[in-house]
Amino acid sequence: MPYLRFKGFDEEFLRQELTVLVDEFSRVAAVPREIVKIELLSIRQVTPTPRSLEIFMFLRTQERHDAIASAMHDILDMNGYGDTHIFFVLLSPSLYYKKGVPLKDVSWLA
Repeated sequence: MPYLRFKGFDEEFLRQELTVLVDEFSRVAAVPREIVKIELLSIRQVTPTPRSLEIFMFLRTQERHDAIASAMHDILDMNGYGDTHIFFVLLSPSLYYKKGVPLKDVSWLA
């Protein structure tokens, strides 16, 4: 956790840029790189939808979210994916469960 979920991307590109994406996200979000998860969503479009990066994480300051989105956009733009929609899906620690129990200690979120 956090999860970076890519939709409409080539798997080879994500595998090639995995280290860069994880390292930069980890640095800007101030989280250990070991907890950053990358997923490639396989979907069936019913209507045309844009390429996107969904970032599932706990709430941070607006400035932190802005910096994360900017950093991810810069990496994607340098690789020809500048049209990617980036958005956050904010999670609540009290509604995030591990082993059936909500998270209690989220002091590492600061």
